[in-house]
Amino acid sequence: MTLPRSLPALMLFLLLLPSLALVPASAAIVGRNDPAVALSAERVNASLAPEVRAPWLAYLARSQRQREADRAALAAERAALGAEGATLPPAPEGGHGAASMPLQQPAAWYAGAAARRVADNILSFQTPAGGWGKNQPRDRPPRRPGQPYVADHNSPRAAAGDFDLAADPAWSYVGTIDNDASSSEIRFLARVVAQLPAAEAAPYRAGVLKGLDYLLAAQFPNGGWPQVWPLQGGYHDAITLNDRAMIGVAELLGEAARGAGDWSFVPAALRMRAAAAEQRAIALLLAAQVSAEGRKLLWPQQLDALSLAPVAARNYEPASLCTGESADVLLYLMGRPDPSPALQQAVHGGIATLRALAIHGVQWRKLDEAQGRRLSRMDGAGPLWARYVDAGTLQPRFGDRDKSLHDDVNEISLERRSGYAWFGVWPLKALAAYESWSRRWPSKLTAPN
Repeated sequence: MTLPRSLPALMLFLLLLPSLALVPASAAIVGRNDPAVALSAERVNASLAPEVRAPWLAYLARSQRQREADRAALAAERAALGAEGATLPPAPEGGHGAASMPLQQPAAWYAGAAARRVADNILSFQTPAGGWGKNQPRDRPPRRPGQPYVADHNSPRAAAGDFDLAADPAWSYVGTIDNDASSSEIRFLARVVAQLPAAEAAPYRAGVLKGLDYLLAAQFPNGGWPQVWPLQGGYHDAITLNDRAMIGVAELLGEAARGAGDWSFVPAALRMRAAAAEQRAIALLLAAQVSAEGRKLLWPQQLDALSLAPVAARNYEPASLCTGESADVLLYLMGRPDPSPALQQAVHGGIATLRALAIHGVQWRKLDEAQGRRLSRMDGAGPLWARYVDAGTLQPRFGDRDKSLHDDVNEISLERRSGYAWFGVWPLKALAAYESWSRRWPSKLTAPN
């Protein structure tokens, strides 16, 4: 996505950003958060040239068929339980899913009873499509017939019109890559497969292969991934970089494609498909980086699947560039072997922008219970980065539950100010990695006269 701006003005603007990004002298509400638009056949037909519509329309049809098949499978289980009105199993317990699927245990642990218990739970909650819900501990009893595949993810604060309010709490995030879901389950099963005799590993191997097929089926024709598949609508249809969702999937498929270690059992044909999917993902990331007058800037948290424009997610998450997610993208790109000139340009530009956006002389901390977290001046503090910056001005943006957008974090509600990571040091790891990477691939960019 390219923004119009003169290059000299952009360079001057970037140099001034550290002083511009402090607490505004006069705070203001600068806009409203508009909801992301779902992907649909109508949008495809209206926005894409006829010669490129077919893959998108086929994708939408496949998503709809799979959603119907997933629902039908649950309905059949419930019908088999007996007469209508029979007691149905409750929704599964929510919690920290990734923590229940450790990936750093000694190899032998994955052949033991504790790992097998987790693996059996994982298999039982795999949807007919091949994915998993999010935020569910996997060290619990397996799913029972008729039990929902997912926990209730509706926030108790959600009201009518909330961007994240699911009409059916039992059918939300039924197959997702959010919060490491699906990727974590596939990785854990692969660890178990690698430590078991072939016969004992067979059901877990089948779960991994079905999961890989799920990730491949969910990939958009342009190389991105939605947050939820089969598609759920709203911002869940957007290409999702938030919390490393897309990056995590691309990394996993790249590892499976190479067939080393835990992935040695993946068939050659599936490995080739995984390799091609990762290459499409890299191409998508390069195309999605916002730029101005040839200068590469950053990436948004979520992008419209068709236009690649930044889109809003939850009520308080604006359609802006995101420093944390951009740092994750840059780390991933720097890890690719033999980077193309386009990839090198993307990294150099992204790092330069993160450097320019570093804020010094402020602190972000909780003052007390009444005031919560606030941004305030503090000599010598920093660097710190605002999570969101406006794509046009590169100034910090902050959202609230009422969908209002602000230029001063101290002006949003206490609940949102204290309950969200508006500032952080996410780029530090990418900046450190760049020091060695740039020695191998030095920048060829020059400043204007």
